[in-house]
Amino acid sequence: MAGGGGGAGKVKAGSRPPWVGLAAAVWVQMAAGSAYVFPLYSHAIKEALGYNQKAITMLGVANDIGENVGLVPGVLANRLPPWFILVVGSACALLGFGTLWLAVTKTLVMPYWVLCIALCIGTNSSAWLGTAALVTNMRNFPLSRGTVAGLIKGYVAVSAAVYTETFNGMLQNSPTNLLLLLALGIPTACVLVMYFVRPCTPSLDEDNAAEHSHFIFTQISSVVLGVYLMVATILGDTLKLSDTITYILFGIMILLLLAPLAIPIKMTLYPNKPKREKTSTLSPSYSTDSLSGPDQENSEPLLGVTSTYVTGANDSDEATDVDLLLAEGEGAVNLKKRRGPRRGDDFTFLEALVKADFWLLFIVYFCGVGTGVTVLNNLAQVGMAVGADDTTILLCLFGFCNFVGRILGGSISEYFVRSRMLPRPFWMMCTQIIMVITFLLFATGLHSLIYVSTTLLGLCYGVQFAVMIPTVSELFGLKDFGLMYNFMLLVNPLGAFFFSALLAGYIYDKEAARQHPGVLEPSTCLGPDCFRLTFYICAFVCCCGTLVSVFFIARIKPVYQMLYASGSFRHPRSQQQLH
Repeated sequence: MAGGGGGAGKVKAGSRPPWVGLAAAVWVQMAAGSAYVFPLYSHAIKEALGYNQKAITMLGVANDIGENVGLVPGVLANRLPPWFILVVGSACALLGFGTLWLAVTKTLVMPYWVLCIALCIGTNSSAWLGTAALVTNMRNFPLSRGTVAGLIKGYVAVSAAVYTETFNGMLQNSPTNLLLLLALGIPTACVLVMYFVRPCTPSLDEDNAAEHSHFIFTQISSVVLGVYLMVATILGDTLKLSDTITYILFGIMILLLLAPLAIPIKMTLYPNKPKREKTSTLSPSYSTDSLSGPDQENSEPLLGVTSTYVTGANDSDEATDVDLLLAEGEGAVNLKKRRGPRRGDDFTFLEALVKADFWLLFIVYFCGVGTGVTVLNNLAQVGMAVGADDTTILLCLFGFCNFVGRILGGSISEYFVRSRMLPRPFWMMCTQIIMVITFLLFATGLHSLIYVSTTLLGLCYGVQFAVMIPTVSELFGLKDFGLMYNFMLLVNPLGAFFFSALLAGYIYDKEAARQHPGVLEPSTCLGPDCFRLTFYICAFVCCCGTLVSVFFIARIKPVYQMLYASGSFRHPRSQQQLH
């Protein structure tokens, strides 16, 4: 196994280790959802320390910055083992949320800027944990990128409901207990599973029916978990449950979280016989036996396999029809002489930065997720402005629909890219069209539409995440995937700063001042005018994103026709060299 000792046995492709790592990544991603629960303790910070809404809004920006600025773990993902990335993430959680706990309990008196830094450090643990889990599993399952990305990022989304259920039931709605759980629980979870989140022989048997059934089982179990958490949260908010029932509901949640472990257990007890004929798809110089030695982790075999198997060699100068298609709209700085990688090959981060497609994807993603995070950060205020009684239900609804959107976005885009060679960003375009309608529904300010609008926005928000991740890996490879993926995540703090802090916060405070002329710093605003202009601007931004995505899809369509011409992820040049 990867990183094993000299006595470790050899690992066959698609055997137990990849699925053990995927099951362990579920728990890592559950811990990595700490940034989503900011609304659960933000009010306690406001009350305990006497901050106004503007100060809390800026803390929300710090929350988003910490969660999404993951360039450092992205760089280190290619240089350090996953367990070290998890250790750093655990330390960030302990330091950041531990400091917040000390401040809210008034154990120590701290200035506002210290709390901003502490929150940023605490939520930055999500970037470290998410990078270790996602990069490792994308390389372990290189031929099922959309499905794996949807699953892993889906569990991050549903973690908001896990924390909410724990907050309402086991923690008795105590924000201080929640902060203590984040400070101590995240490191504990990572220490328990860090051994299993590790690189191993990639799963390359794409036609294996058992592997398809395993993914389907994992997706179904995750959806069941999401539905259960939503129902349990709503019941806990509407009914007074006894402690016994609360503990039973919590125990069922833990069992559902353990469901992905059923696959490696089943594969251990009933192993499948390897198919010898499948080994012909690999380059002779990269057999599975060459990846099972004791120095596997140090020699980074996954990069070698991905590069050779997916992209093939770049030594041939012959101009094929595929090369002509790739040259069309390549977006490189120098179009006269192409010696660098082509789209679909493994790019370095700097090579990707000079590609027009990289920035087009960034812009499309910014228009969708940057506007969506505005509603997420202000969801409690949006609900109160239209008269919603319980904003916790809105948060749970958004989290569940965000989770479903990520699962569906990964699965549906995977199906159509294989069957129709349809570029994945097509689904980003579709969801942004729906988001335009959704923002207009929000702008009406009708109480009867708030739940419908939140549902639609959560679904679209989740699809954007699930589609962006495999798109980056398909266009620019897995070599620097961790860094490129984390660079794309900068969209979230940028959107939070421009659309939430500057736009929504300013309009909200201005309307609140108009409603309370005699109050120096009013903190409450009621009515549709609190966010109406913000929603109109967000709808316009999504219109622009839709237009850019149409142009982007037209540019990359030849690339997807090349990569999925055989109905699965293959690079034609690698196939040519194998024949």
